[in-house]
Amino acid sequence: MDYFILMIIIFIIGYAFIALEHPIKINKSATALLLAAIMWAVFALMGPGFDHEALVLHLGETSEILFFLLGAMTIVEIVDRHEGFRAITDRIKTTNKRKLLWIIGILTFFMSAVLDNLTTSIVICALLRKLIADKHDRWFFCGIVILAANSGGAWSPIGDVTTIMLWIKGNITAAKIIMETFIPSLVSLLVPLTAISFMLKGEVVRPESNLSKGEPTTIKSTQSNIIFFLGVGSLLFVPIFKTITHLPPYLGILFGLGVMWVVTEIMHVSNKENYSRLNVSSILQKVDVPSVLFFLGILMAVACLQTAGHLDLLSKSLDKIGDIYVINLIIGVLSSIVDNVPLVAAAMGMYPIADASMIAANPEMIHFAQDGAFWEFLAYCAGTGGSILIIGSAAGVAVMGMEKIDFIWYLKKISIWALLGYFAGGGVFILISKFILHT
Repeated sequence: MDYFILMIIIFIIGYAFIALEHPIKINKSATALLLAAIMWAVFALMGPGFDHEALVLHLGETSEILFFLLGAMTIVEIVDRHEGFRAITDRIKTTNKRKLLWIIGILTFFMSAVLDNLTTSIVICALLRKLIADKHDRWFFCGIVILAANSGGAWSPIGDVTTIMLWIKGNITAAKIIMETFIPSLVSLLVPLTAISFMLKGEVVRPESNLSKGEPTTIKSTQSNIIFFLGVGSLLFVPIFKTITHLPPYLGILFGLGVMWVVTEIMHVSNKENYSRLNVSSILQKVDVPSVLFFLGILMAVACLQTAGHLDLLSKSLDKIGDIYVINLIIGVLSSIVDNVPLVAAAMGMYPIADASMIAANPEMIHFAQDGAFWEFLAYCAGTGGSILIIGSAAGVAVMGMEKIDFIWYLKKISIWALLGYFAGGGVFILISKFILHT
């Protein structure tokens, strides 16, 4: 059998095992690691020629995301262990599901634009653990967090990996992407929120606090507040660090983690009980490493498809469609299955940024100029399309790991709302683009 087809078959089988994690009782992280290793082995043994540098390059790019995820999850765990999230949860008094749905959805949407969708989803899901006791109620709200985080990240130049890529390469500018994709991104959230509001009834049950359980706490409120603001400040500092130094975001998050580590060591050095329970070394043992390994496996498997030329072939097939809006809508749906980063990278490689001479020779190329409709719609579709399946975005993978959400459960309960919002926002973008902006 041809290696090219064999790799596709292996990927589909591996993807099915990941989707059916709970029925077959095999952890998705184990499947993802096997999938990555087998696919690279097939490519090395049967392919036209193995390039070790390509593997190292993909591993480096994947590691940047993994270390960012690991740093952000550890910071959130430090804040959580110090009861820092009480600064927010104590201010959210409502237990009404509808009200809480809108509060969490809108908060996540705007936080995602400032931080990014991955970090925001980790923070908000940690908050939900303090607000909702029932697991399945919390799963549902976490599903909405994924929708809101991806929608919020799509309209900000720093809200999603793909928008960052387009912004850095000069395909879009910060002001234009905000102005021209904010409304479609907001619609992609408001439509599912509104629809779900008519179905959602009742109250959520708050989990018992340590104090109500009778468990002693030796954490002072001052310490909790210091750790909370230091944690949030570390997360907010990441885009500032990147702007100033032009270094990748994972170094910014590791800097923030290092600062918090030093502060907690100094804070608890004189209290042995607190030190053994609240030092970062013990907190790191609670970080969900299997989710990080799952991310490693799935991204390296997709990287193998990219190296072997599968994604390039897919991009060229899409190019035959012709209509830029249809192409991007398909890319968005595909990004829920295959990571959106290589898809966007392939699209950027296929279409150069059109200059004045190219537009003069072919007026249709205006869509590919800086801030053209193609690039802006690509940012929207690649960002929000990942919400359709839980493993279609970094935010979804992080939440899946934190809450152990079942792939099939998400497919049944959340995917239809994500799809509805995706096409609603896409329709709004097309109407604005065709009849207002790019006539």
